Amino acid sequence: MTVKTAPARHVSSIPAAPVPVAVHAAAGGLDRRERRPERGRAGFERPTLVIDLDAVAANVRTIAGRTSAQVMAVVKADAFGHGMVDVARAALAAGASWLGVTDVAEGLELRSPAEGPGIGAPILAWLHPSGIDVAGAARGRIDIAVSSPDELLEVIAETLRMPRRAGGRPIHVHLNVDTGMARGGAARGDWPALMALAARHARAGDIVVAGLMGHLPDADLGDPVRNAAGLRLLDEAEGLARAAGLSVPLSHIAATAATLTDPASHRQLVRIGAGLVGIDPSGTTPLREASRLTAPVVHSSRVPAGTAIGYGGVHVTPDATNLAVLGVGYADGIPRAIAPDASVAIDGERFRVVGRVSMDQVVVDTRDRRFARGAIATVWGPTGAAAPTVRDWARWAGTIPHEIVTGVGPRVRRETA
Repeated sequence: MTVKTAPARHVSSIPAAPVPVAVHAAAGGLDRRERRPERGRAGFERPTLVIDLDAVAANVRTIAGRTSAQVMAVVKADAFGHGMVDVARAALAAGASWLGVTDVAEGLELRSPAEGPGIGAPILAWLHPSGIDVAGAARGRIDIAVSSPDELLEVIAETLRMPRRAGGRPIHVHLNVDTGMARGGAARGDWPALMALAARHARAGDIVVAGLMGHLPDADLGDPVRNAAGLRLLDEAEGLARAAGLSVPLSHIAATAATLTDPASHRQLVRIGAGLVGIDPSGTTPLREASRLTAPVVHSSRVPAGTAIGYGGVHVTPDATNLAVLGVGYADGIPRAIAPDASVAIDGERFRVVGRVSMDQVVVDTRDRRFARGAIATVWGPTGAAAPTVRDWARWAGTIPHEIVTGVGPRVRRETA
């Protein structure tokens, strides 16, 4: 088991007392082995996100079994908050052959991670929030997507300024076309110019056109009919590419939902991101949730009926009850706006979150049970256990599971199982 720890805020010169090994049982294989939890200065286990890499591997195998296309594991946003390098390795070992990232910097991190050997699998970077690092892409042998003739011209100009020996190969580009989202990708009117420019510089050896890509706006609905227009646009782009003299080895448009529900979208490559960590946006396929978030009880009290809780006193206890305060809040990824039935599990039993979520704490009504400081609450975990799931939290917050898992903050310790 690998433990990754965020920098501590305080350092104590007093050695911590030995602590017993803690054993947590949960469905889905998390914490199968004993572990000695990292403790704070008062002996509490820190808020911890336990990541199940076996679940990641199982999800890759499940999804790969639905297609004959190559599988790209999309590990952007730190693999949806689950740890980019570890998830990438698990996905590749389970059968993925490509990796997808936000930008070249993430790709370079995969090539030369802080721990362990570099990853040599093909990598595509396509969102480029800070522009395209062409030199880094050449150095790291990272494919890049371009979304307009202007962007391709900038890449070519930068390429021509570099010594040809940089990276040992021409830049590999994927032509990203807008297939219905208007959120990126070349606009339909720019396709002829984009294809002609790419073909001219591919013939000159300045670039290699390695792929053509698009995005499907309604794939999460799980209805292939809703994908038809986007697929027709991709077909049209492929025809224009061929007419310009391009031979495009990879065409790709399907993400997790389309891969699971629409075989016509698969083409030569499918891009799996949310599915890696157990999220099927279409809701059609059981996948294994790949994380469990826990937090300690840092304070408990018995309060009378009529006690107002938290900022604004939006919850008032109807009866005398016990309260447990957990050391995790919206700075750690707990949504501030949640439904009244939001809950956590402590000692195998569900308890409601009451009052407003604070930056560093939430309050739980534990009814007739009084929990000691240091008791561990499970905020979310795999389906089948007492704890709620990521999907439950998304429903309570009125959002999607992707936002919940990517919102876990840096104060939360990460651990792989």
